[in-house]
Amino acid sequence: MNGSAMLDPTLLATFVTVAHTGSFSEAGRRLGLSQSTVSEQIRRLEQQASRRLFVRDTHRVVLTSDGVAMVSFARTILDANEHARRYFAGSTERERIKLGASENFVRSQLPQVLHDFLARTPSVDLELTVGLSGVLFDRLDSGELDLVLGKRRPGEDRGQLIQREEMVWIGTETTAVAEDGPVPLVMYPPPSMSRAMAIEALDRAQVSWRIVCTCDGLMGLRAATLGGFGLMVQPRGMIPAGLVEIPSSPRLPPLGEVEFVVAGPTRNLRGPVAELAAAFLRH
Repeated sequence: MNGSAMLDPTLLATFVTVAHTGSFSEAGRRLGLSQSTVSEQIRRLEQQASRRLFVRDTHRVVLTSDGVAMVSFARTILDANEHARRYFAGSTERERIKLGASENFVRSQLPQVLHDFLARTPSVDLELTVGLSGVLFDRLDSGELDLVLGKRRPGEDRGQLIQREEMVWIGTETTAVAEDGPVPLVMYPPPSMSRAMAIEALDRAQVSWRIVCTCDGLMGLRAATLGGFGLMVQPRGMIPAGLVEIPSSPRLPPLGEVEFVVAGPTRNLRGPVAELAAAFLRH
């Protein structure tokens, strides 16, 4: 570094955003800056550090080895600045977390997790979006959400594992599966993971199927299933009230497991977002 020069937190914040997005223009969009301003701020940071932090060409931006090291230093400095700001701001300063959550979890364990989190972190407001995991992860990638509580398939590595659940067929006490004809399904629309798992399992078993009801909300799926339209699929530990597990059979093959995970835009979360992620992991 140049003598005793301090690294400017504003420049570090821009640097971390460029490193995360891999693009000067996308970083500018997220920060509300022009691309030329982003380029100038990175140039000034490289000057302060006396190191080249990115290799740039017309197609991409890649961190140098010094840039990789700077990411860790920058996050530590920004985190310390944020803690200091919150400490001296006192109770008058509130933060907002944009959380996306799978509906399965919203109707089971989310209330208790949020209650415990609020007790530990009272100066936080919450913006909650409930939806399909695939849609929520897309919104996380686009910067619209800070944290997602969703599902992944076993073997995928996105997010930190909270729990595993067996997916099961669900119907009413009187549901009977005919020995011939297509299996009637009550499903979320694509890109629903439970929909894909049901269809894949039936196709592997060479059992015909027909989607008789589609709904983007769990209450609608429950109503249609209670009404006798067909079978739905949910994690075993999250079966809606009034419905029961229908045992696997040659006509209803096993579905396999899903994994509930908590995921942020990066693995190194900071501030209240990190605290909320830790609350999910504790539960």
